[in-house]
Amino acid sequence: MAQAVLVVADAAVEADMADGSVPHVIAVKDLVKTFVVGDHQVKALRGINLDVPRGEFLTVTGASGSGKSTFMHIIGCLDRPTSGNYFLDGQDVSTMSKNELAGVRNKKIGFVFQGFNLLSRTTALDNVELPMLYGGTTMKTAERHKRAKDMLAAVGLGDRITHYPNQLSGGQQQRVAIARALINNPSILLADEPTGNLDSRTSIEVMGLFQRLNEERHITVILITHESDIAEYGTRTAAFRDGKVLSDKIVTKRRAAAEELANLPDAAEAV
Repeated sequence: MAQAVLVVADAAVEADMADGSVPHVIAVKDLVKTFVVGDHQVKALRGINLDVPRGEFLTVTGASGSGKSTFMHIIGCLDRPTSGNYFLDGQDVSTMSKNELAGVRNKKIGFVFQGFNLLSRTTALDNVELPMLYGGTTMKTAERHKRAKDMLAAVGLGDRITHYPNQLSGGQQQRVAIARALINNPSILLADEPTGNLDSRTSIEVMGLFQRLNEERHITVILITHESDIAEYGTRTAAFRDGKVLSDKIVTKRRAAAEELANLPDAAEAV
């Protein structure tokens, strides 16, 4: 994959770097989420306390039903907690209106999912442009196209802008999804099982891209996974069980995707 330079785009990040501070971009306090299913209450989250400093690469692990996806939906402003507080850049978003939550999602958060979630009858370029259109941008069409092209080039797909999803491999589709997640220059990237539908080599390539985004653009990455080996690409891992944080620790032997790819045999063709 082309190693395009990914520059720091967030003025807030540059300011933090200049004064040496590393504030918590995300802080959750006593977070509880309860679902009502018929006559029963299902507690998906049971008092989560977790802080995420700006620029960290946090992986969240746990078995199915551990609460990790519910946690991601709340910090992604896709759902509200039953109780507790969620602070994003110091603002309590727990009580925001739907419109306010939509604004936060569009400006500050990029999403990457296991199933790619691309529009099948839309080119890679148009898929990447969608968040700008949803956000009601006043950007001219030519400028919007250029921005989307530049983002696709940054993820190694500069020569695939007119391709449709069914003309792309799984790894290429995920890169389109990552480019789309980055188009509005978010400060946080949330990824839910992003390697779940990919083969081993392509998974390493995608994790390499996440590591580059984290290191070069200082984007805060929060990645949900049930694979312990994928969790080792992050800088810190929080393990969930039964809606609680079972453990929270620094990754001492972090995997470096770029080094692993360099040591792999050449692929028969680029993925």
